Amino acid sequence: MAFTFPASPATNDTFTVGSRTYTWTGTKWVLSGGVITSSQIEANAITTAKILNSAVTTAKINNNAVTQAKLSADLSAVTVTTAANRDTAVASPFTGQLVFLTDTKKIQVWDGTSWLNITLAPPETPTSLSATALSTTSVSIAFTAGGANGSPITNYKYATSADNVTYSAYSALDPADTTSPITISGLAQNTSYYIKLKAVNDMGDSVASAAVTVTTLNTVTVDYLVVAGGGGGASSRGGAGRGGGGAGGLRSTVTATGGGGSLETALTLTSGVSYTVTVGGGGAPGADTNVYTNGTTGSSSVFNTITSIGGGFGNDGDGGSGGGVGGLGTANQGYNGSQGGYGPGGGYPYSVGGGGGAGAVGIDAPAYNVPGNGGAGVAVAITGSSVTYAGGGGGGWAYEGGGGNGTNSSGGAGGGGGGGQTGTNGTANSGGGGGGGGGTWTGGGSGYGSGGAGGSGVVILRYPDTRTITLGAGLTGSTATVGGNKVTTLTAGSGNVSWT
Repeated sequence: MAFTFPASPATNDTFTVGSRTYTWTGTKWVLSGGVITSSQIEANAITTAKILNSAVTTAKINNNAVTQAKLSADLSAVTVTTAANRDTAVASPFTGQLVFLTDTKKIQVWDGTSWLNITLAPPETPTSLSATALSTTSVSIAFTAGGANGSPITNYKYATSADNVTYSAYSALDPADTTSPITISGLAQNTSYYIKLKAVNDMGDSVASAAVTVTTLNTVTVDYLVVAGGGGGASSRGGAGRGGGGAGGLRSTVTATGGGGSLETALTLTSGVSYTVTVGGGGAPGADTNVYTNGTTGSSSVFNTITSIGGGFGNDGDGGSGGGVGGLGTANQGYNGSQGGYGPGGGYPYSVGGGGGAGAVGIDAPAYNVPGNGGAGVAVAITGSSVTYAGGGGGGWAYEGGGGNGTNSSGGAGGGGGGGQTGTNGTANSGGGGGGGGGTWTGGGSGYGSGGAGGSGVVILRYPDTRTITLGAGLTGSTATVGGNKVTTLTAGSGNVSWT
């Protein structure tokens, strides 16, 4: 309703229109008793029907409507958002504007150039996770650490899952570890895991990382036969025989082992781990010259923690099995060589004994023209068939003018070389000792008799046919399937083997 105030009123003049009274202050009319009460405005006088939700829009109030120029110097607006949505929610921040990030629990301020953290917060999430199985129960996790957010990272926590859906509770590393890579232990053998990490500082835990997958290693049971190289037989000049080489030491988990020892126990190894193998070579024979020359000791064979000692050289060399004459064997690997020869008192023996074998001592010479045989080896059926290994080399004999010819000796069963005026070599990959040699002497003349070389050793491994072996560079070998097992025979070289 329109109305007109009186012209030229005096101070404190009043004017009443309807139920309202106005008073002239000298400069303007004011409503007397200017209080708007609930009786004057009904509770529902301002309704959504009168002011729609869309009445205040971004078209009417721009993002920068609240500016530093409109706020007091010590005030700032705070926007509640997330790290991912911050730059959208606050597209044009003013210097001093604040945001609270609900996902990372941080308060940040815009300094005119960039957002800065102004409170301590939990660490940033670890990223770029990669996993490596270390054993049957442990894995290594490498990662890139996130920012510490003002409070140093003190540890990491991990959670595991079988399906990347349901995870265990997070467990802190014990002892604490803050350096990549970390090791997680106490896992199950041959099991696939999804693993997540959280970084920890005094302000709390980071957001969980993305998952990484890894499978722990499993074990493989391996039977073995490890035979060292046999010793070389000795050489002689006229008038005396010389001893045969001792067999290489023999260690086995199948059928029998050397030196009369108890059968050994198969090894439980970890798949994916490399294990050392060395196949020992046979010892060289004594040189065929105008001197008495001993052979050389055979080389040891090795599989992981199992070492078989090379056979002793002919004429009293010690080794896996002793060389003849008088060489000593190694307990649970091979026997001693023969103890002497046969000949005139005070002179060189015409005939001598053999080297020791893995299964028996070397035999002494029974007569002046009958050298002793090498000691017997040991039969082992690791390949599925019974094969005898590590026989000692036979002793040598000498021919003397009035004494007539002698008879040659035999190498011990298992690849030992026979002895005589010229010894024979031990059999390759048997560990057999080389035979001894002897010279000839007739009417003041003399001849030379060379010994035989020791046979090379062998390493044979038997394991379930569900597994696959990998031979490293430097090894020579082959694999066959026998029943429910695979059998790998390594015949030369040195290197590593592993299983999957």
